[in-house]
Amino acid sequence: MSEFRSDSEFWSDVDRHLVRYGAAFTPEVITHAAGSFVRTEDGRRILDFTSGQMSAILGHAHPEIVATVQRQVATLDHLFSGMLSRPVVDLARRLAATLEAATSGPTGTPTDGRALTKSLLLTTGAEANEAAVRMAKLVTGRHEVVSFARSWHGMTQAAAAATYSAGRKGYGPAAPGNFAIPVPNLYRPDFTTPDGELDWRRQLDFGFELIDAQSVGSLAACLIEPILSSGGVIEPPPGYLAALQRKCRERGMLLILDEAQTGLCRTGTWYAFQRDGVVPDILTLSKTLGAGLPLAAVVTTDEIEREAHERGFLFYTTHVSDPLPAAVGNTVLDILERDAFDQRARKLGDHLRHGLLELQDRHEVVGDVRGRGLLQGIELVLDRSTKEGADRLGADVTRRCLALGLHVNVVQLPGMGGIFRIAPPLTSTEEELSRGLEMLDEALTQACTYRV
Repeated sequence: MSEFRSDSEFWSDVDRHLVRYGAAFTPEVITHAAGSFVRTEDGRRILDFTSGQMSAILGHAHPEIVATVQRQVATLDHLFSGMLSRPVVDLARRLAATLEAATSGPTGTPTDGRALTKSLLLTTGAEANEAAVRMAKLVTGRHEVVSFARSWHGMTQAAAAATYSAGRKGYGPAAPGNFAIPVPNLYRPDFTTPDGELDWRRQLDFGFELIDAQSVGSLAACLIEPILSSGGVIEPPPGYLAALQRKCRERGMLLILDEAQTGLCRTGTWYAFQRDGVVPDILTLSKTLGAGLPLAAVVTTDEIEREAHERGFLFYTTHVSDPLPAAVGNTVLDILERDAFDQRARKLGDHLRHGLLELQDRHEVVGDVRGRGLLQGIELVLDRSTKEGADRLGADVTRRCLALGLHVNVVQLPGMGGIFRIAPPLTSTEEELSRGLEMLDEALTQACTYRV
């Protein structure tokens, strides 16, 4: 039975009993959350500009999600993994319908002749990426996987092997055949045109020249995020994903898009890949699909699913096809469709971006503003001309924001601590976004004044 522990006892218990699994814990005891706010044990309301772990796209404790959980957990929560329920099949059917709408051209047929129709329902993004890579290797009969050099796809084996932004040192050899290509970072170009802009075509060609030189002839898949999140909110320029897909097809590779954070309306369209007119071979979803609950999906074509099945595809887990999270996923789709949240994300994203650009005008340390919809990023620099990073300043601004009542997240990776990921719930109001921008403005002013 849980007993009340004083604040000092609580943090003492943290030190004594919790494994530290990443960055330092936020120094607040959170008791409950609702809408765009979390509340601390001492009564403070903190505006949540991260949607929890970039997952609670409908805010915290959305009444329809709460009602679904209460109803479903009382009737059918978990089953033997070989059993099926209506919420699971309904969600798979409805995901296929959203993807049909997202990938159809004017004639109503898929833009490249393929349709993403088959789903595997799991729990986390890492698990979904694990299953996707496993499927790609089985179907192609190959084992090599290409990802971005600042990728984050999860902490399980294949997902971690395709993650390059952190977590590689000290764990022994990763799976053989994992390769990285350069990130097309418009703000920090490595290959440049005569006018100093990113020459992403030359960069992409160079990246695959290196891949071809290292490959043993077993290229299976390319696993990437359409907008890198932990890698610094990096959005590849228009045309890049289509060119990358051509590179994959030339080599017989499958293109896997990880839309854990960008899927389901956050970027202003149902799926971020829609902007580029590409259709992946395999799509992975997580975070936003469960609106804060553990739910993920792997979605692929009839052809790939059939070939995987014929070759004995195995991904049998404890919580595959669980009815409780699937019911929540159906409610998420209900709300997103009914309230046209793709349009809302575009409108609120414009409001947020306008405010961030105003901050850039007022604060010399704001070097770049980037992102799409309600996934925005700002990068702090010590000098705009040299673009020198500002990790310590980012940490200071984060602390000051929290003291003012705003939770924002810097990229918790070496050399990227001055990059803020801003991903408020899609249910946020313009007033809440404006208030968050005001607190960020005040924190930047305080930090820069102190630094001077």
